[in-house]
Amino acid sequence: MTAVATALLVRFGGEGAQASVGGYQADYWLVALLIALSWIATLGAFHTRNSRVIGIGATEYKQVINASALTFGLLAIGFLAFQVDVARGFFVLALPVGMCGLVLERWLWRRWLLRQRAFGHYLARVIVVGNRADVEYVVGQIENAGATYYVVGIALANGSKSPVKVQNRTIPVVSDLAHVGAAATNFAIDTVIVAGAPSGGSEYIRTLGWELEGTSAELVLSNQLTDVAGPRIHFRPVEGLPLIHVEIPQFEGAKHVLKRILDIGLSGISLLVFWPLLVAIAIVVKLDSPGPILFHQERCGRNERTFQMVKFRSMVQTAEDDLAGLLDQNEASGVLFKIQNDPRITRCGRLLRKYSLDELPQLWNIFVGEMSLVGPRPPLPEEVKSYDTHVRRRLYIKPGLTGMWQINGRSNLSWEDSVRLDLYYVENWSLTGDLYIIWRTFRMVMRAEGAY
Repeated sequence: MTAVATALLVRFGGEGAQASVGGYQADYWLVALLIALSWIATLGAFHTRNSRVIGIGATEYKQVINASALTFGLLAIGFLAFQVDVARGFFVLALPVGMCGLVLERWLWRRWLLRQRAFGHYLARVIVVGNRADVEYVVGQIENAGATYYVVGIALANGSKSPVKVQNRTIPVVSDLAHVGAAATNFAIDTVIVAGAPSGGSEYIRTLGWELEGTSAELVLSNQLTDVAGPRIHFRPVEGLPLIHVEIPQFEGAKHVLKRILDIGLSGISLLVFWPLLVAIAIVVKLDSPGPILFHQERCGRNERTFQMVKFRSMVQTAEDDLAGLLDQNEASGVLFKIQNDPRITRCGRLLRKYSLDELPQLWNIFVGEMSLVGPRPPLPEEVKSYDTHVRRRLYIKPGLTGMWQINGRSNLSWEDSVRLDLYYVENWSLTGDLYIIWRTFRMVMRAEGAY
């Protein structure tokens, strides 16, 4: 409503205006009211206010954006069909203002909700049911996520009474598999999560659903579909048989073309906006220590094609020659080399690395198509030679200036975690997810976590 009213005031000021509707004249505020009500109805139809959606991040924002785009698309078709003469300036202004306002509002509410959940508020009380290994996995994932659910207790197969210890918590056994419904009532449970395939199979799950009837608890089934994100999962019942369809990742097509368009647009704009900062950093690097301003290094891109990645030089000129004497001090795992207090880093280099300013010249690599804004970490050719078969899947798409590794710990990540996050991104990326990662990157860079 606010966005539509703002667009109306900006377009027409305080003056009254009329629109032509099929040859008749109508006050513009009636047209604006129609747009606002249609927008609200579509947001409701997309379940954007559902408790299962609010506060979950990128998926919530994506649903809001999709609902908004659909609203204005349908309205544009409707106005054309019914000959509604709407001022283009008003119509074009209302969409971006409203969409940005809605996303900002959801982000602010999400920040508030996460702060409340950190204190134990607005969390769904949960019992996790299943075999011990499956229960431990699900409880661990919930505790690591740190949001939405609070695990009150567990129910284990075979009548086991041993609790599950995750992080600093000990999760008690509150029931056996046969009495989960009663436990849900006694402990005021909001959600019962069935982990994996408990003994009894589908018969047990159906019986458990009957037991939960009349309670406030909902039933959730959890499967360990490794590295498969929600958009790739579809449910299709066939003659009463619930089938889970998992889409196979595609590495070509229209979605990748749109990703390239986004890369060109944002990198080009960034180069124009940040050129004074780039010049200032170049001067500082030149004055700080002898050597070239830029550091070029061969890296592997998509399909193992090599390219010259460019960065501001943050180390002394003899850094490559000095590496051999530091290999025994390596603090990283796998094929990576990292030292938290690397003696080769210059004075300004430490500041540049702390806030990732040394990476800014890679905007040129992105603009010319060698890299992407978001993607896996660009590896050295020596690293690629030691890759296992599954790790090579990181090279199925272009490496990124930022990525899952950047927003989940940067240099603090182990080699295994870095590979896991990169492979997850390669198979599940989306344009909305890319924008979300870019936004989170700014926050991570400002906090300078895991940067060295």
